[in-house]
Amino acid sequence: MDFLSGRGKYALNPIEEEDKLAEKLERKGKRIIRLNRGDPAKYFPTPKYIIDAYKEALQERITGYTAADGSKEMKDAVSERYSRLYGIKLGHDDIIVTQGVSEALMFLNSALINESDSAILFKPYYSLYLPWLKLNGGNAIIENYDESSNWDVHTEGLKRSLKKIGSKKDRIKYMMITNPNNPTGTVLSKSVLKEVVDIANEHGIFLISDEIYDEIVYNNARFTSLSQLAKGMPHAILNGASKVYDSTGFRIGYIIVPEGDRKSQALKERLYNYALMRLSVNSPAQYATVEAIRNTKEHKKAINAMVKEIALRANRATKLLNENPYLQTVKPNGAFYILPRVDLAKLGIKSDREFTDMLLEKEGIQVTRGSGFGASSHFRIVALPPKEILDYAINRINTLCKKQSR
Repeated sequence: MDFLSGRGKYALNPIEEEDKLAEKLERKGKRIIRLNRGDPAKYFPTPKYIIDAYKEALQERITGYTAADGSKEMKDAVSERYSRLYGIKLGHDDIIVTQGVSEALMFLNSALINESDSAILFKPYYSLYLPWLKLNGGNAIIENYDESSNWDVHTEGLKRSLKKIGSKKDRIKYMMITNPNNPTGTVLSKSVLKEVVDIANEHGIFLISDEIYDEIVYNNARFTSLSQLAKGMPHAILNGASKVYDSTGFRIGYIIVPEGDRKSQALKERLYNYALMRLSVNSPAQYATVEAIRNTKEHKKAINAMVKEIALRANRATKLLNENPYLQTVKPNGAFYILPRVDLAKLGIKSDREFTDMLLEKEGIQVTRGSGFGASSHFRIVALPPKEILDYAINRINTLCKKQSR
């Protein structure tokens, strides 16, 4: 008799899969530069006004449970934010506060996926989308972001796939997009996003947009929220405090289901039930996030300074990477990730996993293999560290490529 569940084989996170090896190498005295985790708070301190609000929550003894689906104040703040930024009106029942977007993914897949149901994911996809789908017995229909078109959605391929699937579309529970994208750094154009919305609406597919990086946009890109284009059709939005409010450790996320149709109402009720099962989200963190959202003056100063610096770092890193003849990199314009393609054949390397292993063990640089995002022959770099660290890391990447090309 097997003691462990067979589903456990899907419990993987490639972003952190080499952490133990990195720690082992450090114990042996090797310097390790970690470019694998997208943690802005490590390089851009969480703004003081947010820290002060967290302290105030503790001093005021705001340490008990809140409502399972989020405090009234938290929901009010989220509603105010979406009204201010995107002109969307939300009620309390439209918002479920979660312990980060990771829990939101768990809730959504648990609520929607039965054994052998499907979901449409676009690769490269965020590394936790596929595990949560499979843990719930679902299958992925993989579509593509088109690297030759700056990682835009390949809408023609999506249309062909849906036409081929035909009557089996009823088993497709949702379609997931990420905008701005992790791991590519792409911000979808309004026209492409509208085309995706129209396709989902035509085929009756519930559309979900992960928008956790919605204010981290640069290089003249413009972000459009799904909520602005999908009015009147069933959809959901994922967001939170981790990236834009620079507070990853607070673990504050939320799911927005803004419509009142039958599917949306059923989903909201089911999500609420899942929230009841874990009782509450961190109450001081909710309190601090309310202040983070409502203090627009301080937030504007903090986010503008952070995005300006991220743009400088990402653009410089992309330029340096593209000077390497064995790498090809699409310039990002949102979030803080870069996804170079590696010419593995010219380097005599069999896989992107072998490449990232060698980079860590020989050069002391920890990145994430592209295959963890559905993008083999790529690797993901986090462009958050200062210029000196990124320059050093890219120099070590170049060194490995030169050694392997001989």
